[in-house]
Amino acid sequence: MPAFIYLASQSPRRRQLLEQLGVRHALLLANAPGDEHEDAEAIEVVLNGESPSAYVQRVTALKLDAAVARCKRRGLAPAPILCSDTTVALGRAIYGKPADAGDARRMLAELAGREHRVLTAVALQADDRRRLAALSVSRVRFAAMTAAQIAAYVASGEPLGKAGAYAIQGAAAQHVERISGSYSGIMGLPLFETARLLRAAGVIGE
Repeated sequence: MPAFIYLASQSPRRRQLLEQLGVRHALLLANAPGDEHEDAEAIEVVLNGESPSAYVQRVTALKLDAAVARCKRRGLAPAPILCSDTTVALGRAIYGKPADAGDARRMLAELAGREHRVLTAVALQADDRRRLAALSVSRVRFAAMTAAQIAAYVASGEPLGKAGAYAIQGAAAQHVERISGSYSGIMGLPLFETARLLRAAGVIGE
């Protein structure tokens, strides 16, 4: 039986992907008394001149720091803690979660007909002394999209809360010409890299 870990992510997609590895886990979220000081929005602010790869790795590390502190504050049984964060990049421009429907339409219009990168960082606090990390970079090309197609997709509500204003596993797939890299990484948790970290921590076997 695989070891138990904490997953510090609200994403149901990451939980679903982790379940594919057969790893027993529980959510470790900032939703209890004492977590009020945590500011997820501040963590996700892009620093001046920060590259997409540096950004997503820094944000993931900070989220893991917060999760480790959360675990200790609650006096939970010790276990490895897994964090992940995903961003979309067009050149050096970082596309996070859209602020509203108008922002989602802008992002999709800029991504349409072009190839962009999807970067997902993974970090695992194996124990008090060991932290392991990995970065998955994939490429996605959207077909050209009409304003009506973009408006219809945004109206579905799916783009909100998604980096780059789309979900590869949802209706946006009909506009994807090709991908290169990790499909699970584009979804939000690259399983190859994640399994490698879990093996190194002794959570799953070889």
